[in-house]
This record gives sequence, structure tokens and C-alpha cells, in this order.
Amino acid sequence: MVKEIQGTSLQMAVIPQSYLDDIKDGLEEIKTLFREKSKAEIGAQWIESTEVRKKLGVSQKTWQTYRDERRIPFSQFGRKIYVKRSDLEKFMEEHYINAR
Repeated sequence: MVKEIQGTSLQMAVIPQSYLDDIKDGLEEIKTLFREKSKAEIGAQWIESTEVRKKLGVSQKTWQTYRDERRIPFSQFGRKIYVKRSDLEKFMEEHYINAR
């Protein structure tokens, strides 16, 4: 079926409801996969040491102690130190204190 609306050709197709439901389900699966992939990519991002300290709200000395005690995994290239965002979030979750 072709219908003309304000000079624009609009084509329509009639399909069974079951096909439409399958398309919707497939789109939901794709959206879920994209969300999961985005979370994984964000967690794999590396953060510089200064940003980690700011997020934790600790001094440079405390941050050095955390690294010396291997409380949070990190990578070091020369003087640059990096932490994976997922490792920082895991550390914060492990130290989460519930409200009463």
C-alpha cells in the first residue's frame, strides 16, 4: 500500500502480530547487549592516579599506602599510575557501609 502525505510517499506493510513481536523481542535483546557492553567498556577504562585520589577523597600519602598494601590493583608506567574503573568501584563496594 502506498499513500501520499504532503508530497511524501509513505509505504506500509501489513505483517502478522507474531512477526512484530519477534522484531520487538530482538530489538530488546540488542538494547540489553549494548547496555552490558557499555558497562564492560566503562569498567575497563583506566583512570589516572590523581582522579582516583579525588574520587576516594584521600591524601597522596594515604593513596601511596593503599598502593603499597596492594588494596587496589594498579598499573605503573614510569611515574604514571593508572587504576581500572571497575577495580576502583569494586574497592568502594567492598567498603560500603549500609544505613541503619
